[in-house]
Amino acid sequence: MEPQRRARSSGCGGAPGAAPAPPPPASCRRPAAFPACSPGKQRWPPRSEAESPRITWGTTSSCCPYLGSDMEEFHGRTLHDDDSCQLIPVLPRLMVMLIPGQTLPLQLFRPQEVSMVRNLIQKDRTFAVLAYSNAHEREAHFGTTAEIYAYREEQEYGVETVKVKAIGRQRFKVLEIRTQSDGIQQAKVQILPERVLPPTMAAVQLQSLSRCHVLPSSKPTSWQDRAIRQWWQKYQKRKFHCASLTSWPPWLYSLYDAETLMERVKRQLHEWDENLKDESLPSNPVDFSYRVAACLPIDDALRIQLLKIGSAVQRLRCELDIMNKCTSLCCKQCQDTEITTKNEIFSLSLCGPMAAYVNPHGYIHETLTVYKASNLSLSGRPSTEHSWFPGYAWTIAQCRICGSHMGWKFTATRKELCPPKFWGLTRSALLPRMPEDAEDSERGRSPLLCL
Repeated sequence: MEPQRRARSSGCGGAPGAAPAPPPPASCRRPAAFPACSPGKQRWPPRSEAESPRITWGTTSSCCPYLGSDMEEFHGRTLHDDDSCQLIPVLPRLMVMLIPGQTLPLQLFRPQEVSMVRNLIQKDRTFAVLAYSNAHEREAHFGTTAEIYAYREEQEYGVETVKVKAIGRQRFKVLEIRTQSDGIQQAKVQILPERVLPPTMAAVQLQSLSRCHVLPSSKPTSWQDRAIRQWWQKYQKRKFHCASLTSWPPWLYSLYDAETLMERVKRQLHEWDENLKDESLPSNPVDFSYRVAACLPIDDALRIQLLKIGSAVQRLRCELDIMNKCTSLCCKQCQDTEITTKNEIFSLSLCGPMAAYVNPHGYIHETLTVYKASNLSLSGRPSTEHSWFPGYAWTIAQCRICGSHMGWKFTATRKELCPPKFWGLTRSALLPRMPEDAEDSERGRSPLLCL
């Protein structure tokens, strides 16, 4: 957006045209092992209906409508064989950690990048997005392939610009990176497979009963019929009946059952968005786990841990553990300043409560939409120029304590739009926080979720 609007002391460009906020101290970004996943009780009180305004903005709109609707679209997809080695070009200066299935908007104007995209369009439209756990990391060891599915070229004042919509496809491990004579980097990568585990009861269930197993594609998508709900509840009870033949109780098998984990995660997602439709979510456990990973407001150190996991079951267990334990989101720079809570998160598009947005200067911000936020101060006047949400004006939001750029406040310019206002918070400026326990209370600090 307007380059002259700048955050007071964050070192970022103003509105959705801002550069990322400065990273916190390195001690806050060290990854650790995932905690054990346990059923646990719900830690979040339900949001009252009075605090959940009816959303009238285009929640059914596609991702990135601000890029225009006249883009050339491509059909089909490019998938590489598991464990195969591929040579894929790397898009430079792309500081975003892409998740498979996540939409990546791009606005490119550097001649080298424009030329690279043109060459990709003539081939398989696939490029590599490297995953860095922090801004100071020089070498990336993992990443995700991205495939271009929409494209448009523009020329203004003699400057050629390319607008691109891409989507994450497959995870990979970096083997080697070489730089060509034209400056384009080529990455030799190994495609990481998805380990699909058999059902938990497969070892003890009779082969003749396997036909009674319900596939995800045949699972009912509408629960309005009472008979359907009762049938599904009976099926879930019979599902682990064979556990009586083993030394372990049924509830233990349910902790590693993909369908059970998906249902538990969906209950958490419905707290974020009461209007969420189950049929809008992927029915495949692998795609579903990636969809959830892309929506979680976690830092890069934790996100890359999810990206490394090669099993949808284990990924869902870790995501559920994060959603159960996280109580609020605080400023990543000063760490003790609470900005918002999980109760305030809501979804404003089909992409979910958090999506990647790009401004005219090419900066990409993964932005989380929330109803309310605290400890923020506004800078500048509201502007509708290059707004990511048509009909809303943005205002720069900073942390009231440290002055870091946190995102933007969006206010409706038309009375019929609802919600009349909301906040868009950048993932790079947030840090999830867990509830205090006795040990942390004695130390006088709040535990932070830095896994």
